[in-house]
Amino acid sequence: MTGGPVPSLAEASRAIAAGSLSPVALTEAALARIAALDTALHAFITVAKERALAAARAAEAEIRAGRRRGPLHGIPYALKDIYDAAGLPTTCHSRLMLQTMAGEDAETTRRLEAAGMVLIGKLSTHEFARGGPTDELPFPNARNPWDPARFAGGSSSGSGVAVAAGMVGLALGSDTAGSIRLPASYCGIVGLKPTYGRVSRRGVFPLSFTLDHAGPLARTVEDCALAMQALAGHDPLDPGSAEEPVPDYLAGIADGVAGMTIGRARAFDIESGVAEETLAALDAACALLESLGARVVEVTLPARRRTDAVAQTILLAEGFAIHAEWLRHRAAEYGRVTRERLMMGAFVSGADYVQAQRLRRLVTAEVDAVLGACDAILCAGSPAAAPLVEEVDEGPFRKAHPMTSAFNATGHPAIVLPCGFGEGGMPLSLSFVGAAFDEARLFRIAHAYERAAGWWERRPPLPA
Repeated sequence: MTGGPVPSLAEASRAIAAGSLSPVALTEAALARIAALDTALHAFITVAKERALAAARAAEAEIRAGRRRGPLHGIPYALKDIYDAAGLPTTCHSRLMLQTMAGEDAETTRRLEAAGMVLIGKLSTHEFARGGPTDELPFPNARNPWDPARFAGGSSSGSGVAVAAGMVGLALGSDTAGSIRLPASYCGIVGLKPTYGRVSRRGVFPLSFTLDHAGPLARTVEDCALAMQALAGHDPLDPGSAEEPVPDYLAGIADGVAGMTIGRARAFDIESGVAEETLAALDAACALLESLGARVVEVTLPARRRTDAVAQTILLAEGFAIHAEWLRHRAAEYGRVTRERLMMGAFVSGADYVQAQRLRRLVTAEVDAVLGACDAILCAGSPAAAPLVEEVDEGPFRKAHPMTSAFNATGHPAIVLPCGFGEGGMPLSLSFVGAAFDEARLFRIAHAYERAAGWWERRPPLPA
């Protein structure tokens, strides 16, 4: 293949299976796309060219010999640079980690390598997944491919940009308050925050022990399902990992939504300050789902002030616990935004933390009750299209916390995908939230909407 964006994960998988695309040609195309665009978009911190080509050649030889490992074999992917990959740096986009070389793979990396995927590099992030897009850091911040003056989302910024720009078909991100879903929203792709405990976080630099989630960003819902088939499963060495069976995520993905009930969380969106053009796009999505045979009903979620209190108190306390020693002795090496946000955790008392964990159980039970009466909850993926970078709130304590953080507090799975475009031509997004460990149902609902709406077919205005 020559020029243009690489195919989606599912498209590449089918082409390799048919023999019309080779892993080497696909990897060369991905490397060429990175070389052509990344000097402007800054999605990558490390490009592992020789490693990737060697892995692609090995995959191609295995496939030609009839030893194809599965649908991901021979396809390039990239990692947010808080994931370990043996022999590559893990910088966390920070001065404090510039000399850190990973001695072994993160469990997620190991699983994708076992599936035969080709690691092509490590991706830009906000410092330690906590800072902001204008901090002066050792690497440039990723730029939104729809408009470089606009925010790419955070903190998995490079992951969202690399997929949206057609550099890779799959990137892994992390999500503590929305850091997979916000880049997916602003970059017009699909991002999944799985159920807490569904995907191992071992070997991923932590921000919050009980809010962190690892998951995929990709072009389509089917792509995310393919990735989750390899990523999901119990890891006994991750204390937060759940010992739950992993279903076949693709088995019923095309079964549609006829007879399903979707809970529309309109009051939650309004409380979150969702813009009128996004609300209109969500109303259109509801109408489309109803035309496909679903029933849409209004539902009430816990008040934002309660979920914000849970998520922010826990994040502040746990983030400070992780970074306390460096903050005492190396504070000047952090970017300003990261340093200020982490240091606020010093003011969270033990009583505050305990009360937040108690309230967490209550709001989780309230969301469970809502999901007991519907198959999924529909709300905005973000309040509006991507803001200008200069308008991003980089204060120590945000004026408005991410609406996505509600489902980090409760641990429910949530998938974000495009639902239209705003007046400025930037992507708008919606989110489906499901019952714990029921990602399969989320994929089915999101896939039905995605295929009927067709927004996924639009790409950023980049060179072919």
